[in-house]
Amino acid sequence: MGDMVMAQSLFKVLRQREPECLIDVLAPAWSRPILERMPEVSRAVDMPLDHGEFALGRRKRLGHLLRGMNYAQAILLPNSWKSALSPWWAGIPVRTGWLGEMRYGLLNDWRKLDKHRLPMTVQRFTSLAYPKDHHGMPETPAPKLEVKVVNIQAALTSLGLEKGRQRVLALCPGAEYGPAKRWPTECYGELARRYLESQWNVWLFGSGKDRQVCSQVNAAAEGRCHDLSGRTNLAQAVDLMALADAVVSNDSGLMHVAAALDRKLVAVYGSSDPGFTPPLSEKAKVVSLGVACSPCFSRECPKGHLDCLRQLTVDQVIQSLADISP
Repeated sequence: MGDMVMAQSLFKVLRQREPECLIDVLAPAWSRPILERMPEVSRAVDMPLDHGEFALGRRKRLGHLLRGMNYAQAILLPNSWKSALSPWWAGIPVRTGWLGEMRYGLLNDWRKLDKHRLPMTVQRFTSLAYPKDHHGMPETPAPKLEVKVVNIQAALTSLGLEKGRQRVLALCPGAEYGPAKRWPTECYGELARRYLESQWNVWLFGSGKDRQVCSQVNAAAEGRCHDLSGRTNLAQAVDLMALADAVVSNDSGLMHVAAALDRKLVAVYGSSDPGFTPPLSEKAKVVSLGVACSPCFSRECPKGHLDCLRQLTVDQVIQSLADISP
């Protein structure tokens, strides 16, 4: 989800360079609600293959289907060899992407990545909007998702929620990658209690996979949070997140959604690197202790202590939220 949100920066640069261009995005069906909230996207095309699925015959059929769309250019964000097959079978005249897994021939506008010059994922995306001989730093406009009031109200009604006059703190305590990305549930629970005592509403966001961690946070907050984990679809989660007055999230897809909705956001980083995939918003503040062993990029703490997250206090997070300009 985070990559899909960051891809909007590429779409923005493409539109800046060619205002009349039409941008279709081939992506997994689950991402359609994100793409539908990007005004730069002309059409979302559902990818008929699962992540990592090779399925050579199906990729060839997809290529033949794309051939009939008469695309002028294909820009490939994945670096895998198999992702370049369908655009090649489609005969799209210009096929742009990073060389990745030795994709000579499949790509005819390939680039060799200099990770030191382009350390951020979003820079690597937006660089592909420029000609191959462009050597300047690419623009990286921040993603901006657009939500509609009617959809927000429908989500509120469906889930029996009311925004009212109380401010809303959105907490995103999950992280699909693993525990080494998750600020401890007891910390989220204490943070929720502190805001509840100040007459805020606290909404817990997450997928069905985050139900256990959200339930633990809610239990620590004496059951006074609105636990939305597993109760919303992605479209509803995005629309409801737009109502939050403040968000605290681990490094996750929902973190990037909150940033793209221009919410006041504190992003908690543990095992991952905030310099690689930071939230792209002026209203976002990253908190990272920078302990000697981080970033380790592990799913679970290899040293068993998780100091990069356990030593981060609730007071530090609250102060970071207070430091963000309205």
